[in-house]
Amino acid sequence: MTSVQDIKYKFDRLNILEKLIAINVFIFLLGLILKPLFNITLNWLELPSDLGDFIFQPWAIITYAFVHYDFLHILFNMLWLYYIGKFFLNLFSPKLALNVYFLGAICGGLLFMVAYSLFPNVFGKTHLVGASASVRALLIFICAYMPYQEVHFFTFRLKLWYIGFAIVILDVIGLFGINTGGNLAHLGGAALGYFYAIQYVKGRDIGKGFERYMDVITSMFKSSKKSPLKTVHKNKSKVGGFTKGEFNQFNNQKKIDVILDKISKSGYESLTSEEKEFLFRAGK
Repeated sequence: MTSVQDIKYKFDRLNILEKLIAINVFIFLLGLILKPLFNITLNWLELPSDLGDFIFQPWAIITYAFVHYDFLHILFNMLWLYYIGKFFLNLFSPKLALNVYFLGAICGGLLFMVAYSLFPNVFGKTHLVGASASVRALLIFICAYMPYQEVHFFTFRLKLWYIGFAIVILDVIGLFGINTGGNLAHLGGAALGYFYAIQYVKGRDIGKGFERYMDVITSMFKSSKKSPLKTVHKNKSKVGGFTKGEFNQFNNQKKIDVILDKISKSGYESLTSEEKEFLFRAGK
């Protein structure tokens, strides 16, 4: 039987977005257990459409993104998050991923509440759940940051901006369907992802001020005990044996050669997020 220590060890080895997936799955299973056994629901985690109700549960602007009741809902959200997360973390830092994820949830939730509050006679009262807005934010961030990057889709090669544009159009069409609130949240998350990426390309990280809150969250995920296994320290302050100061003085071609040499010796995973991002920009 798997012990608590084994579960904690496996959890600690996950990357930050995989940990978010694990938390989503845990809350989903918790909801399945509490309702039939104790008649307890997770409605205190759901985001209400009414701003007056929201005042009494402000935490819901975040927690709603971790609540799922339908198996297919959580399955597709988590599959999207897993594959988009792998792509995202190959290029950017875990902190940036958390910023986009949570700010996407917040913007999606705010657009949902504002729309329902402005047009109560049209929409009525309801609640919002699901990680879709956060997932949309990560996806659109990537599509906006590298719009002309091509990816394989079955036998086709599609530019990322095609995919992002198609997703947004589907969400706009969805406003006229049965999941108006969910699609509003999708568009809010997408808008955040797009604006964040455009500013990030310009060298401005609009989520910097939000990072201190993310530091609190990431500290909760860090193991307090040191591993009994011996670890080997890798000095990431140097690139290919050169200090960062020396590296920054090289021209672009020399920098690329140094990074490629580092990959040949230590593998792609040995690169820092800054080195991965530089290599990607150079490839564009």
